[in-house]
Amino acid sequence: MSLSLPVPSGAQVLITWPGRRISETVHALTDQGADVTVVTMNTTDAATLDALADLDGRRLITLVDEVHITDFDVVLRDPLTAAPEAPVEASAPHVGRVTLVGGGPGSVDLLTVGGLRAIREADVLVCDRLAPLSALNEARPDAEVIHVGKIPRGAFTPQETINDVLVKHALAGRHVVRLKGGDNYVFGRGGEEWNACVAHGIRVEVIPGVTSAVAVPALAGIPLTHRGLTQGFVVVSGHVGPGDERNDANWAALAQSGLTIVILMGVAALAEISETLIAHGMDPATPAACIADGAMPSQRSARATLADIASVAADEDLTPPAITVVGDVVTALEI
Repeated sequence: MSLSLPVPSGAQVLITWPGRRISETVHALTDQGADVTVVTMNTTDAATLDALADLDGRRLITLVDEVHITDFDVVLRDPLTAAPEAPVEASAPHVGRVTLVGGGPGSVDLLTVGGLRAIREADVLVCDRLAPLSALNEARPDAEVIHVGKIPRGAFTPQETINDVLVKHALAGRHVVRLKGGDNYVFGRGGEEWNACVAHGIRVEVIPGVTSAVAVPALAGIPLTHRGLTQGFVVVSGHVGPGDERNDANWAALAQSGLTIVILMGVAALAEISETLIAHGMDPATPAACIADGAMPSQRSARATLADIASVAADEDLTPPAITVVGDVVTALEI
């Protein structure tokens, strides 16, 4: 599979008849600096509509019902359509292998050389929505692409299903690349995928990725450590709030740590997290920042005090994926 859509930077591009792989098309265009609009007329497939809503929510596209094609520099029908999944043999003369590739925060510029090589060699690519999907341009024309995204409040592929997909194709003798955003082992559930494959006698290789926990603050002008301000940082999941019975982070200890706190997946619980840190002794005036869609053309951020960051982020309509940084390093650089 290869998608080549050379367009000039700044071009106004209209996509008609989007398919289930519309995210790949959009990433290929936005990486070239295009401004992408998608017309949804006649689109009824639920998975495609979920993908479009996700792209629109991340401000990577503009969704419209009707358009005048003369308003655009380039008009094209989505060149990628989801072919039916190829039948997979129950067994093969040899067992294949799985490569877990961390793709970085989303920009193809932050994909490693090793990750790119794996994409080029893959028989099957199993991809997340936050992976650098424009890198699929480098895949072999005969490579099968399977999207297993987990869209907030939208299409959701259970982890067990993803594990089964990896195992099934590898047992059929294929080289399967699991392409994720960030790093597989930083809230990426890569360890579960490793164990599922090893349990079936499948060889697994890991190609680490640039984690968004470090890269996104850097792209927003925030160093996680800075001499004289802090001697370390901690990365914590905000997927559930401090008061949730599923939470196992010691927020009281974090508040007293003196370290930069990096919160992933914490948009919904940000107000509760801020209140908890303050309740356990963190200065309400501590600088904080929230960065959405880091490394993507739609990257945007807001800065405020710890006491105000949740309300400011909401006012700025910062939606997942977003990262919050709390600590004096937020104001360390002159910008």
